[in-house]
Amino acid sequence: MCPIYGLTARIRWTARCSPCHRRLMTSSAGRSGALDCSEPARDALHKLSRVLLDNLESLADRLTIMVLQREPAYAQLGVTAPDELRENLRCNIERGIQSLGGNVPDGEDPQDTSMETGRLRARQGVPLEAVLRAYRLGGRVIWEGLLATSRERFAGYYDHALLDAAGYVWRVIDSSSSALVDAYRLEESRLRSQELSRRHAFLNALLEGRGRDTALAEEAASALGLPATGPLLCVVAPIDVPGEDPLRSPRDVLAAHGILSSWHVRPSDIVGLVVLGERAPSAVLDVLGASAHGRVGCSPVVHRLADIADAYTLAQIAARTLPANGVAYLDDRLPEALLVGSPQLAPRLQRVAFGDLLALPEPERETMFKTLEATIECGGSPTHAAQRLYCHRNTVIYRLQRIESATGRKVSRPRDRLLFTLALLARKQSG
Repeated sequence: MCPIYGLTARIRWTARCSPCHRRLMTSSAGRSGALDCSEPARDALHKLSRVLLDNLESLADRLTIMVLQREPAYAQLGVTAPDELRENLRCNIERGIQSLGGNVPDGEDPQDTSMETGRLRARQGVPLEAVLRAYRLGGRVIWEGLLATSRERFAGYYDHALLDAAGYVWRVIDSSSSALVDAYRLEESRLRSQELSRRHAFLNALLEGRGRDTALAEEAASALGLPATGPLLCVVAPIDVPGEDPLRSPRDVLAAHGILSSWHVRPSDIVGLVVLGERAPSAVLDVLGASAHGRVGCSPVVHRLADIADAYTLAQIAARTLPANGVAYLDDRLPEALLVGSPQLAPRLQRVAFGDLLALPEPERETMFKTLEATIECGGSPTHAAQRLYCHRNTVIYRLQRIESATGRKVSRPRDRLLFTLALLARKQSG
């Protein structure tokens, strides 16, 4: 098998191994390298690597050109920081040759350049696959350099010994690539955690009302990936049961419809900021409905991040108006929101509105409440209420007379009708 293809397979395998296993493999390769090849092979690597180090600059130039031609991510780095890119590639080749020849300076880690490269590329956002492909190109340059040195400087004297040493060469390169992968993933995890913390900090600042600071609002918009101005909705899904998601994959669900949003899981709720663009709020509500597995509240439209704190409070209230799972838009549930916002008034409201109705036996009391609700919903018409209740019109009229007698209020009076309506809502919300 061609050594380069063998390297490709091994690097793919090491990328899937656990970090602990890769560290063990890396360290054991460094300790037992001398036992992995014959004396002639060790001698060949020792002598060829010394000569190859004298040709380090041309090797670095060759590798830099290869990487820039084959890896778009590195080509961008080459445009922005060409000297840094070449220097990094040069240091990796130098350490690789030193490791193969047993010439790593005392006190230095044979994997130090690989680990630093992994951390650096993670910070630069270069995909790990591109980093590994570039690393394989470096291994190829080193291997071809060893062969060329044997043939050009020593008339092929070390060719046979190099063939014996090939397995060891690629094991050393594999162990270095494993160290790179570990460092890359650790740095990537650190950066992800750092970015998540930063985004949470900005969201909390907005929810606390600090978005009125223009500079902070602009930074928050950048961190959260949102426009600084424009129509937004604040969506809140309270976590009523620990461990359960009241909203499942809302970002992905909205993104599938071209809707930009930013979501954050907090101890007590899930908070989302949704960019409306030219859409109506109902378009967002319809999409979110498919992912709602709990109560979800949506604020009125706001146009500045400075207003997010108030929008968050209103979205919380909207969620609390729901008796069951679903999505509630505050403007559609303002009467319920008023009651939720003043929970201490709800019992008093029912006592004042219903009066002696509350003293009736439960079956009779429920019949009166259903009749009252149907009549109000039918605009005060006993005829239409009777059709809804499947009873005679005179029955409805009789029940309304009893209701008015027990409460001292009339459905025909606008103020009394409003009081009845709010009391019925309060009754539903109380269970």
